[in-house]
Amino acid sequence: MDNNYVGISQQEMEQAKNIILKINNYYFSKMVGQYQLGTALLASMMCNGHILLESVPGLAKTTAAKTMTEAVNGTFSRIQCTPDLLPSDIVGTQILNYTTNSFETKLGPVYANFVLLDEINRSSAKTQSAMLEVMQEHQVTIANTAYDMPEIFMVVATQNPIEQEGTYLLAEAQLDRFLLKEKLTYPNQEEEFEILNRIENDVFSTKSFVTDISDVKLLQSLTKRVYIDNAIKKYIIAIIDATRHPERFLPPDLAQYVTMGASTRGAIALMEVSKAMALMRGRHYVIPDDVRALIHSVLRHRITLNYAAVADGISEERIIDAIVGAIQTP
Repeated sequence: MDNNYVGISQQEMEQAKNIILKINNYYFSKMVGQYQLGTALLASMMCNGHILLESVPGLAKTTAAKTMTEAVNGTFSRIQCTPDLLPSDIVGTQILNYTTNSFETKLGPVYANFVLLDEINRSSAKTQSAMLEVMQEHQVTIANTAYDMPEIFMVVATQNPIEQEGTYLLAEAQLDRFLLKEKLTYPNQEEEFEILNRIENDVFSTKSFVTDISDVKLLQSLTKRVYIDNAIKKYIIAIIDATRHPERFLPPDLAQYVTMGASTRGAIALMEVSKAMALMRGRHYVIPDDVRALIHSVLRHRITLNYAAVADGISEERIIDAIVGAIQTP
């Protein structure tokens, strides 16, 4: 064990368990189904990372982000991306105060705890770059002055995978800035029936909070202190390395579809998310199951497949599953 490791006490574990339970209960009091999305949003928040949601319109992406914000009493901002959206519309600008005859800085809507970037692929490449810079550096620069973002800062970006007209696809380097990428599917008939009932009962009009930002900071602090053994780190590294050299681990009929594997940022993301999953499951140490829990969400946007894969219906998830199956579990 690392000599610098600071353990998590039983009292702290109970605190974390209580906070996580409150957040989950509030989330599922409004959301129906979407369990994977709830887990991914909470994991992103615990790692202070960003998440990209992909689905057709109308599957409660905005509702999910707002519900998670309400639960922790954070500030929420929604930005609707359009082709004419400028970087200054997001990060802010300087405006002239005619009374004092001087310029004043007006911070943009990005300055919040939780920022929903709706249809990020509809904004221009320049605007996307400005937003992604804020995500990476956690600060905005206006007129040569840097303004730090709130300590808790999480971007939830959405994109529609079906409609491509008038959109600007995110580059691989930009996608890599997102801790997770989650794909949403249609609810089943029972879930949709429950959604209609909740709409009829007007459950979404009631807003309250069950924790606050200080509890989120505690969760983030404890997540960093979750113990991960060197054997688990080597397991993560082996998985990431296999995405870069698929020909060594996968049969030729699958390896031929992979053009680029995950970066070191992917390994870091997998480690951080594994720690969050361990804490969510009531443990102060990581096991291989924690590594695999959200592995699709961590790696699906970090593995690039060629056009042949699209033509043959080969998904990133299938490649990831094959790689995980080929790596020996510690």
